[in-house]
Order: sequence, then structure tokens, then C-alpha cells
Amino acid sequence: MIDHARHLQDHYDAHAAGDGESLVQRVCAAFLAAGCDPDALSLDEVAGIDQLHLGGRRASRSLADLGVLRPGERVLDVGCGTGGASRLLAAEYGCEVIGVDITPAFVELADWLSAATGQADHTRFLCADAALTPLPDASVDIVWCQHALMNMPDVPGVLAEWRRLLVPGGRVLLHEVVAGDNPAPLVLPVPWARTAATSHLQCREALEASLAGAGFSPLVVRDVTDAALAWRQKHARREAGEEVAGVSLPGPALIFGKVFPTMGRNLRDNLAAGKVRILEGAWRLE
Repeated sequence: MIDHARHLQDHYDAHAAGDGESLVQRVCAAFLAAGCDPDALSLDEVAGIDQLHLGGRRASRSLADLGVLRPGERVLDVGCGTGGASRLLAAEYGCEVIGVDITPAFVELADWLSAATGQADHTRFLCADAALTPLPDASVDIVWCQHALMNMPDVPGVLAEWRRLLVPGGRVLLHEVVAGDNPAPLVLPVPWARTAATSHLQCREALEASLAGAGFSPLVVRDVTDAALAWRQKHARREAGEEVAGVSLPGPALIFGKVFPTMGRNLRDNLAAGKVRILEGAWRLE
């Protein structure tokens, strides 16, 4: 697990290597360069840096609506990254959110962005392995997870932790990349992995079987690959323009570096070739 954590930290904060600046420092400087006040940012201004999954905020809202979130519900955002979904759920759905991520740079940035956007009172973030969180039993109503399981080698351990943390009848809301029907190797790098050894994709059937084995019953599960591919195609065109457009609001390239447009194009091509698919679903703990 130590190697797993190190690989993820190297992957998601690779752009920091050798420059001596933290991710927070780089993001703060980028907002200043874009003419924004880094101490008073809007959720619109930070959207490009805090929704590191296919579909952006639209996908998060779709999942929240699918799960019928209610004000005051306690949500655990697993693999929260820079905390964008946590802030959206707090601001738009009235939830109390704890985000957990194994990457220290992401947790530090998530805290900073929540303070800068006025969401610190309703979100907090922990640096921990998703399979071993420092939280009490039956302490959350919802487990929320977007594009994170494919970074986790011990899915049964993670699902057992979700079962421990959820109240009876609690729900899992999942938006996930899974292996497609095309068995050909992925075109790499992609946003979650630079090598095949660090990608932990499961096929849909295996993931659903794991959830069932852990005691989660499906409420609704749907394939949203077509919408995800359309979104990725649109953003690939925009990112290509940003390479020569000069100053803009911070986006994923600030984390991944110059390789990010290649990652985005490879993800688009893997989706189009049926090597990966995207699921959205809700499950209930029985």
C-alpha cells in the first residue's frame, strides 16, 4: 500500500517534480495571473481545477439527482481529489461532506479551495487510504465516488470500509470508469494512469458482483458512455485551443503538466474504441 500511495502521488502531482512549489502555490499563482482574487473565488472560477472527471459538474449533478440527495445528509466523497464534488454537494444540495483522498497535495488544495470559495463550514478533507479511514462506524448517509475505484487495487477492502461507514439503508453513488468489451490494451497515458500496472479497471460485471457481495443492492445503474465521449470530444478541441490561447483559468494541465492534452485524447480514443466505458449508478446497503 505504501508503493500504491507513492505511485498515485507521483502520478497526480507529477508536475511538481523539481520546481519546489506546492500545488496550492501553483494554483494560487495561476488564479492571480488570470486576474482572479485567490482569496475570494467563485465555484465557476474553480470548476476547471476541481472536477477532475469526465462530464465535470454536469456529471456530478446527474449523479446527485440520481441519488436523490437531501439537505443535511452526511456524504463521504471517496477519492475526492481537489474537492470539487464535495463543494458542489454542499453548495447546491445542502449536504455536509467529508472528502478523503490518498494524495496529500490534493487534500491541501481541497482545503484551500473550500476556504477560498466560502465552503469551509460544510466540507472537510482527510488524507487517508479509502480502505482504512479514521471515521467511526455508521457515520455517513451516502458514499460518493467518481472516477476513483480504477485507482484502487483493493476494491473488496474499500467496499468493506463503505459498509462499515454507512448507516443501515445508506446509499452508494458511483460514477466510474470500467473496462469495455474491446480487450485490446489501453492507449496510454490516460488521466488516471501512465502505465498499465497502475490502472485497476474492472469490467462492469465484476464491479457489480463485488458490490453485491459486499451487501449493496442496485437501485439504478446506467451506461453513460455516449455522453462522456461527447463531453471528452468537446473538451479535447477546447484544450487544443488553450495550448496557444495564452492566459486562462486554471485547468487539469496545471496538475498533470504538458502531457494532459495527450491523456485527454487517449481517453477519448479509448472510449470511442470500446476499451473503457462509463457507469453511473446508485446502490443501497441492505
